[in-house]
Amino acid sequence: MKYLIVGLGNIGTEYEQTRHNIGFDIADAFVKKHGGSFREDRLADVAEIKWKGRIFVVIKPTTYMNLSGKAVKYWMDKEKVPLENILVLVDDLALPLEVIRLRPGGSDAGQNGLKSIQELLGTNQYPRLRFGIGNNYPRGRQVEFVLGKWTNDEWPVVMGKLGKCVELIESYASIGLPRTMNVYNTLSYPYDK
Repeated sequence: MKYLIVGLGNIGTEYEQTRHNIGFDIADAFVKKHGGSFREDRLADVAEIKWKGRIFVVIKPTTYMNLSGKAVKYWMDKEKVPLENILVLVDDLALPLEVIRLRPGGSDAGQNGLKSIQELLGTNQYPRLRFGIGNNYPRGRQVEFVLGKWTNDEWPVVMGKLGKCVELIESYASIGLPRTMNVYNTLSYPYDK
């Protein structure tokens, strides 16, 4: 069983630890937990993780957010990963900071990375993990908020959720999408141990 895990974000130190780069951060946390490391490759930084008889090809596109679909399509074809075994990790402005949502597909909701993936795959029916970033910004300041760094108040929530996201990826590959959605889509931070 092979999976393509796609963390969305922008390359460059100025984007590190920003809300928009949480996809990269989840990918990093997953690879780190499993003792892997990323290498530079075509259109993405890539890591390969073997876990419980499964292979995870984890990518962080180096195309910038708006062209993420190019990297997804290339690595999906190269590694022969079926559409249902893709999981895109993405920030979501429409969700409160306390939650994560696993979805089998759906609209791009104006998220340019998802828009690019949908255009290149020709469908919006691919699994995605939506990481709530909240929408606590003044009118007209959405871009600054999304590209901004986490606040000190937000940071403990983000770190707690990162661990849950890593568990969710493992669950998705172990027990499948519907059962994983049942478990994780009802959770809200702080999580009961």
